[in-house]
Amino acid sequence: MLHALIEGWFCSAFSRPSSAPTKCSTRRSRHLGAAERSFSTPTRAEIGLARPRPPLYYHPDGRCRNRANRPAGRIPWPSPKRATNDDSCREPFVSLIKTSFGFSSTAAEVAAGIDLAGQRAIVTGAASGIGFETARALARSGAEITLAVRDIAAGERAAQAIAANTRNTALHVAPLDLADLDSVAKFVASWDGALHILVNNAGVMACPETRTQSGWEMQFATNHLGHFALAVGLHRALAAGGGARIISVSSSGHQISPVIFDDLHFDFRPYDPWLAYGQSKTANVLFAVEATRRWRVDGITANALMPGAVYTNLQRHTGGKGSGRTPAEWFKSVEQGAATSVLLAVSPMLKGVGGRYFVDCNEAETVDRRTGTLGGVARYALDPTNAERLWDVSEKLLAAATGSSAAHRAPISL
Repeated sequence: MLHALIEGWFCSAFSRPSSAPTKCSTRRSRHLGAAERSFSTPTRAEIGLARPRPPLYYHPDGRCRNRANRPAGRIPWPSPKRATNDDSCREPFVSLIKTSFGFSSTAAEVAAGIDLAGQRAIVTGAASGIGFETARALARSGAEITLAVRDIAAGERAAQAIAANTRNTALHVAPLDLADLDSVAKFVASWDGALHILVNNAGVMACPETRTQSGWEMQFATNHLGHFALAVGLHRALAAGGGARIISVSSSGHQISPVIFDDLHFDFRPYDPWLAYGQSKTANVLFAVEATRRWRVDGITANALMPGAVYTNLQRHTGGKGSGRTPAEWFKSVEQGAATSVLLAVSPMLKGVGGRYFVDCNEAETVDRRTGTLGGVARYALDPTNAERLWDVSEKLLAAATGSSAAHRAPISL
């Protein structure tokens, strides 16, 4: 998908602050209660090398955990005051997650040697483009795949092509229109059993101003609210999967706009298709942040990604070329565009890791300005306060649309 066609909007890069990292202090007074413990920075003597210990790391469930074998990577979570319950520690600075894959890697290369036998996956928008290649790579690794598509005939053709290519016949096609809550509810109600991988891949880009039956702006409704309803409805299935992963396909276009909470559906602002697209792609990242915080206790994690500049049906509203400003050398093949989605779905490095944003199979730097490239993730897209607020707003929108205050808990009531 050409999620990055708006690079012409982007300007200058953000440089990482030079503030020094801190270490965890694991010393606590036996004479102080939990409420009296402070977050003091340890001295060099306290963190001396004589008796090295693994650092303590924050987790989105609000607790601090001592894990010696945790994969390297930055934890984009709140300050110690919010991130602790009963442990006294500071968040250490650790490097971003980096892999041996990159811009030119393909989905097949990323999934090579991975055995997904016994695992079940759903890929939305899998009839063509990046969704098709994602489904094919997962099927080649042995997973049972459900292609969730609007066009059943196109989905059946895609499933037949995948089966012929991978010799995996555990393929299903199910109707799903993310802009229609009734369609989402029917899909959720028809699902039975555990779910291990949910790839929220389908989307719409820069379409003319359109409203759903609920009065929602189409891009926010499809790209975020539809996938939100789907994931929440499938929560029990994901929890039953044990270590389930949600992959949220975002875009560098999220740098165009944060989520404008006071005017989500352009009821006051003049409609702009690119601002609407950017807002919806920011929402995709914030969903991954908050889903991980809320659902990690159930073994569920979520990560977001930018697939790269790829020509697919996503550009049908832009003449097939998006903004027309993307340098030719930035384009990927569809197989390359699916690589980061597949990495987040299968890589052992991402086990138990969530709430992050990846580009070219590696975690992206956090930025405070548009980068002028396809890389980087805006700080507002990882902000936990924004993420929690968006979740609450999304629940209320779904409840109002369905007339049920329990919409976020009962899948069949969506």
